[in-house]
Amino acid sequence: MTIDHAELEPFRCEVEPERATVRVRPVGELDLATVPLVDTELAELWSVGFTNLVLDLRAVRFLDSTGIRMLLAWQARSSAGGLVFAVIPGPRVFERVLQVAGVAEHLTYCPANGSSPAGRTTAD
Repeated sequence: MTIDHAELEPFRCEVEPERATVRVRPVGELDLATVPLVDTELAELWSVGFTNLVLDLRAVRFLDSTGIRMLLAWQARSSAGGLVFAVIPGPRVFERVLQVAGVAEHLTYCPANGSSPAGRTTAD
């Protein structure tokens, strides 16, 4: 039996500030147990003055409906003004789930380097 050590790694949320933009990178499963951690991190960063929030989903191994709901909630906040929220797409299987659920076209995507999330683009 082969053990994938990435599966044993506990959830964490990395934060990389860059001037007015900050990248939040959840590592692990984005689900009912971990979404509140990411949501709180995003809210705290916004409350201290970051106006461009980028959520990097590349290290997410699992995404449930709670994660999808959080993405839509932050996108709605962004649409209300004063905040730019963008997503760096995760694994293709998750992007496919977002497309099938009709969510992908409602999200703002940015390049993997996290630059310039202000432009609205779509995932590959």
